Amino acid sequence: MTTRYARKTYRRTCICALTGLLFGVASLVIAQQKNIFTEEVYSRVEALFGKTGAADVAKWRQLVNSIENDDIDEKLYQVNRFFNRFDFVDDLRHWRQPDYWATPIEFIGTGAGDCEDYSIAKYFSLIELGIPKSQLRLMYVTALELNQPHMVLAYYPSPTSVPLVLDNINRRILPANQRRDLAPVYSFNGDGLWAAKSMGTGRKLRGSGPMKMWDDMIDRLNSVMLGDTQEQ
Repeated sequence: MTTRYARKTYRRTCICALTGLLFGVASLVIAQQKNIFTEEVYSRVEALFGKTGAADVAKWRQLVNSIENDDIDEKLYQVNRFFNRFDFVDDLRHWRQPDYWATPIEFIGTGAGDCEDYSIAKYFSLIELGIPKSQLRLMYVTALELNQPHMVLAYYPSPTSVPLVLDNINRRILPANQRRDLAPVYSFNGDGLWAAKSMGTGRKLRGSGPMKMWDDMIDRLNSVMLGDTQEQ
């Protein structure tokens, strides 16, 4: 896929509006995405990312609709496969920021993102497909062969099971105990932050910095949904 990020200049207010449309009031908005993606929304997407970006967002929506009644293994496979086709570009080059968490619309619309963007897009897509967020964790790890921080999405079939790893480096969905190239650091979702324990569930932490970052992001996006999209 051809990366389109270099050809676009975005107004912050418009990006905030689209970000709010996707994340909004977190789970409530996710559960109602089918009603959110109206012709008006697609027009906004096209204005920001062009016809190609809007067409790719439409393909995402078609995918979600087409697999909503499939079994969990198929949902994991199709979502992982869909997002892994986009180009990897680091935040500094892509967004001119050292760390930027893109919404799935921004990720798909620009045709590129980094490891957080792959993982976040998969996370929200699978929640929309009916997988409880208690079974999903965004997991920070160290990619040992690359010697760098990395993020993957972990799916837990049960609270005590070894999670399956959805990744953009190794595109096969494998149990965490078969990913010896990854060293877990911590994981989180909309419910909390966990210290990693051998890629398992780990110990829940309270009042920690990364969880506060997540909460702050959701709070900012909720304020966008209420109409606070002015430049700051």
